[in-house]
Amino acid sequence: MDIYKLSDNIVDVLEDAGSSGYKITDLKQGVKNPDRVNVYVNDKFSFSLDISQVVDLNVKVGRVVSSEELSKFKKASEFGKLYQRTLEWVLLRPRSEKECRDYIWRKLRKSSSDTLKAVRPSLWSSEDISKLSLEIIERLKDKKYLSDENFARYYVENRFSKKGVSAKRLRIELMKKGISKDIIERVLNESSRNDEEEIAKIIAKKRAKYNDEKLIQYLLQQGFSYDLVREQVLRSSETD
Repeated sequence: MDIYKLSDNIVDVLEDAGSSGYKITDLKQGVKNPDRVNVYVNDKFSFSLDISQVVDLNVKVGRVVSSEELSKFKKASEFGKLYQRTLEWVLLRPRSEKECRDYIWRKLRKSSSDTLKAVRPSLWSSEDISKLSLEIIERLKDKKYLSDENFARYYVENRFSKKGVSAKRLRIELMKKGISKDIIERVLNESSRNDEEEIAKIIAKKRAKYNDEKLIQYLLQQGFSYDLVREQVLRSSETD
């Protein structure tokens, strides 16, 4: 899929440059981000691209481009900035594909409703966002920065690792994160965590606060089975 086939309604309002078209008059290294290049058209700043985009799109001083080509460059600029922002967010910790789509959606809808509301009622259509999101996610997956399975493993091993959590609760939470049932079951089966040990963690923290009845109710609400809960609570009572 070509990201530059997005609908024309996301293109910035272009100045009328006359029949001669638009001339790229200067390229300058970005100050805040030296990996980006500021592109000047008809002696005015127009947009920025990352270095690889400058090469791929053959953007160079002296080149005269049409309105359509300038539109293409500006779409590439928006894609590059959003991709970099999403990459930095993904690198903070493992993310699921659904989390990534939701992140991109929030960023673009905020841009549509706030930053450029005075220019257009809606800068990004739902179809535009879906296409852009798919392009970014596929690139992140190709570069091994995004993986539902890696995310699920990270989540299972780190979620309430000291407090304790039931497998049932992990399943529900992972499904809400967009993880498929096959991945969830595979990751849970491979994990060293088990409900018996997880219950023991919770009992160790809650035993002084709850009596047996309340402790049983609390553990059932956390998704543990009744038989296992009753067995563990009674065992803990005997050792007190």
